[in-house]
Amino acid sequence: MIHLPVAVPDLAGTLDMARTLARSLTSTPQVDVAGITVSAEDAQHVRHWVFCDGIMPDRRRCARKADHVGPCLPDGGP
Repeated sequence: MIHLPVAVPDLAGTLDMARTLARSLTSTPQVDVAGITVSAEDAQHVRHWVFCDGIMPDRRRCARKADHVGPCLPDGGP
């Protein structure tokens, strides 16, 4: 587990930053990009999913944003 503190003013900005960092690490097999969550420093027990945690038929996780509208997709989709 790696904790990487960042200074971002709100949850939406934090989620955007986390998605950007995650996509830059997709070629690193040790990183479970779909399992990334974010939390406030003073409330680390309250985590927010960055990506949907739905499981696809091929056992991979959905690659779309958490709380997306529409069906889960393995490649992130729109």
